[in-house]
Amino acid sequence: QVQLVESGGGLVQAGGPLRLSCAPSGSTVAFRTMGWYRQTPGNERELVARITRGSTNYADSVTGRFFISRDNAKNIVYLQMNSLEPEDTAVYYCTATAYSGQTYWGPGTQVTVSS
Repeated sequence: QVQLVESGGGLVQAGGPLRLSCAPSGSTVAFRTMGWYRQTPGNERELVARITRGSTNYADSVTGRFFISRDNAKNIVYLQMNSLEPEDTAVYYCTATAYSGQTYWGPGTQVTVSS
């Protein structure tokens, strides 16, 4: 059973940086796509950034501030968040999709940006 474990969340002042990491535990599979979503109370989970081997996609609201990268050998995905804004406050979820099509989710990590 594959489990994703996020780390790096916490409280940061507006304008500051934060780096999230996500790594699988348990059984290891190769992931075609890895990414990050976020969710605030009362809202749907939204895509923040996604990386598929050589290509990346970002939500318009984070383009130029957030950067996603991955270590393919270790199946680790990172999200470097710069110039954080209070509007970035959310629970951030790691996701990974295997070549089989199976998608996995982490339990989420809270990011709080104070003004």
